[in-house]
Amino acid sequence: MNDEKGRIFTITDQSGVTKEYEILFTFDSEETQNSYIVFTDNNKDKDGNIITYAATYAKDGDKLELNDIKTEKEWTLIENLLSQIEEKLSSEN
Repeated sequence: MNDEKGRIFTITDQSGVTKEYEILFTFDSEETQNSYIVFTDNNKDKDGNIITYAATYAKDGDKLELNDIKTEKEWTLIENLLSQIEEKLSSEN
């Protein structure tokens, strides 16, 4: 379920636990022919960095269907994009 701005969605896991996530960004890749979503629950790792997740997605009305990223090539694509965004944000500060 998305909020009215489309930035928050919830996932109910196999145990029935529902968790809320914030969409950081989405993008389409011509190279892989997939749409990707990068999101977070705003928890931090032991070093204080916000934990992020990524998946492929398809949107059906208000519903998001998330699927696992299956290849190393896709992970590299996402990691490179995250690095570029981080560098741009660092240079703006």
